[in-house]
Amino acid sequence: MTASARHPGDGLAGPGALHGYRVLELGSLIAGPYAGRLLGDLGADVLKIEAPDRPDPLRSWGNAEQDGHRFFWTVHARNKRSITLDLRRPEGRAMFLRLVERADVVVENFRPGTLERWGLGYDVLSERNPRIVLARVSGYGQTGPMAQHPGYASVAEAVSGLRHLNGYPDQPPPRMALSLGDSLAGMFAAQGVLAALLARERTGRGQVVDVALTEACLAVQESTVPDYDRGGVVRGPSGTRLDGIAPSNIYRSRDGRWVVIAANQDTVFRRLCGALGRPELADDPRFADHLARGRHQDELDEIVADWARRLDAEVLIKTLTEAGVVAGPVNTVAEVMDDPQLRARNMVVDHYDERIGEAVAGPGVVPVLSDTPGSVRRAGSARPGADNDAVYTELLGLSAPQLRDLHDVGVI
Repeated sequence: MTASARHPGDGLAGPGALHGYRVLELGSLIAGPYAGRLLGDLGADVLKIEAPDRPDPLRSWGNAEQDGHRFFWTVHARNKRSITLDLRRPEGRAMFLRLVERADVVVENFRPGTLERWGLGYDVLSERNPRIVLARVSGYGQTGPMAQHPGYASVAEAVSGLRHLNGYPDQPPPRMALSLGDSLAGMFAAQGVLAALLARERTGRGQVVDVALTEACLAVQESTVPDYDRGGVVRGPSGTRLDGIAPSNIYRSRDGRWVVIAANQDTVFRRLCGALGRPELADDPRFADHLARGRHQDELDEIVADWARRLDAEVLIKTLTEAGVVAGPVNTVAEVMDDPQLRARNMVVDHYDERIGEAVAGPGVVPVLSDTPGSVRRAGSARPGADNDAVYTELLGLSAPQLRDLHDVGVI
């Protein structure tokens, strides 16, 4: 895609659903900042707070590099204003509490107890602002015997049982090439913030949103817990398919591409049989219903695979789609970038990155709201504290000399 110098959202974005709400984002790396990004995407004024001497390491994350800059920061710090503040110092804590008085939400992902050691626990924050919502993201949650243990997404995915489900039987369980546990926790944190803000409309008070990476990973595991509780079933990895769900797998086309064909529902399977030119399979006792197809999954996969390898991927998908069968290619990011459906729904959008003076493509805003849609209004700031003057003047009424003094002594 050709990069443009257009600033994202220029003249296009109206106020989002969270316009008028202010979020103070503490912490670093992925989970907490991802929650802040989601709230910012929906229109909240997110103030990204970094220590003056310790910028968020995410600024240097990402695989691609241009002019010494990497691009994880570009999208995860988007729609945020960047300020610096040293919460380890009394002056910094005092300024933070003044910001809390003017905020709706605080998001943090420190190890439990860190805010309390700084004298900034929820009791202190809520005394200053009873309406404040504090979203806390940690490895194991704020309570329990492991609360004080450090937690990373890789460990959370493993401890929760999520990683055990990935890969192939009798092989080491691989991880997805993403920090999935962090992203899941960030999504649950944003969801919790929205629920807490809604509850505040009734009660007039904020509350604590406590999200653990391990619990976020457990929450998406469908029926694994009741299956074990009632049937002693320990679900394990099943490679490219789900055991007992057939046909629903990846199949290689004649031109070497992988295509997902998902026709496990009875009506869709009958359509697949028609597309295969073998309508009689729909009435074969081996494949007549969901349970039968699950018992004969290997046989059915061989039949579908044999048919798929005779057609190029484009023809294969077109044939199945016209027959009403769910199918799609296994795309790389390069193919995702050119996907006409994603493009039509603005799911690949420009982020004007001032570090390189160009627009950088990134993911669009999810979900899509009909009346108050979210937007990408700015990319991550080029330097820590880029918005110090504007924010501290606007919210705390500090003068230019006061700001210079605070900067000179390292408070901001």
